[in-house]
Amino acid sequence: MRLSTCRLGLLACVLFSLIACSPPAEEPASESAGAAEPEVVTWRFALEEIEGSVQDAYAQEFKRRIETQSDGSIQIEIYPYGSLGTSSQITEMLQSGALELAFASPGHLADAIPEVGVFTLHFVLSDEDAVNRQVLSDPDLHELLQTPYRNQDLHLLAVVQEGWMVWSGDRVLRSPADFEGFKIRTMTSPILVESYQAYGANPTPMPYSEVYSGLQLGQIDGQVNPIFAIEEMSFYEEQDFLTSGRHAQFVTTLAASRPWFDGLDEQTRGMVEEIRSEMVEWIDQEQQDFNARRLDTILDAGGTELVELTEAEREAFREASLGVREVYLEQSGDAGQDILDTLLSLVQEYEN
Repeated sequence: MRLSTCRLGLLACVLFSLIACSPPAEEPASESAGAAEPEVVTWRFALEEIEGSVQDAYAQEFKRRIETQSDGSIQIEIYPYGSLGTSSQITEMLQSGALELAFASPGHLADAIPEVGVFTLHFVLSDEDAVNRQVLSDPDLHELLQTPYRNQDLHLLAVVQEGWMVWSGDRVLRSPADFEGFKIRTMTSPILVESYQAYGANPTPMPYSEVYSGLQLGQIDGQVNPIFAIEEMSFYEEQDFLTSGRHAQFVTTLAASRPWFDGLDEQTRGMVEEIRSEMVEWIDQEQQDFNARRLDTILDAGGTELVELTEAEREAFREASLGVREVYLEQSGDAGQDILDTLLSLVQEYEN
């Protein structure tokens, strides 16, 4: 995940050129006009999704709260997906300090932090959104994840669920047998590749920005994403069926540059942590509303059918997925074992 000097320089140039294009700041008032204005600092916040997404909603609300609570002394610039590079490049810029804040999803981040790959496993979270909200914000889980993040010059701020992952395709995917030979787009995570191979599919890693054309050209037969992403990227236009197996939530993490975060004064760090904590319930309700509205848009357009799997059908997938946990543990070692055990025990605790 580390950048070469040349590659980092290129990415930095992209970022700084964007900053250079912003309107010039007003000239400071003269001393005779009164007390000098307080110094304004800018934090750069990069997304893995486009404007109008769940991540964008989170970033806009985070920006509003930070700027309000700091009385405008902190300003946040938001960079939607595509303005700075790929997800991996965004994370590398965060590590280098070229960005202060960014979303970093386990689907690519597990290449550098194998422990976070736990969130790409199938059938480890609860079926209940409220339970998952409690689990993913639990301080014990965050403490276990924080060390591997900081070892990669990142500081974990939040684990955010964005909605249930849904399979789309030219057929209903009711059983692992229906996945036989099915070319499904995945992120680059080895665990995701193993998960779909366990179902008999042909997993095909592909950049997010290329999925629509991949569906059009027949390079892939289907893909998997939360409903809001399927709608906003128009993937449903090329797919006849959406199959909901509630096998996994799309989970992302909000991370900060570790050196930058450590350099904040105690009051500012406390403000960031407080706002992050206050937004746990807010973003969970927001993502549920997002996905419900976007599903209505898809179904109202016609041509795409939603299929909900029965518990018996889900159980067949759950059984097929269990062996992939061993792949996760091979990659993440004892730390991964602790995280998986903690995650499963927290699910059980909050469900009871």
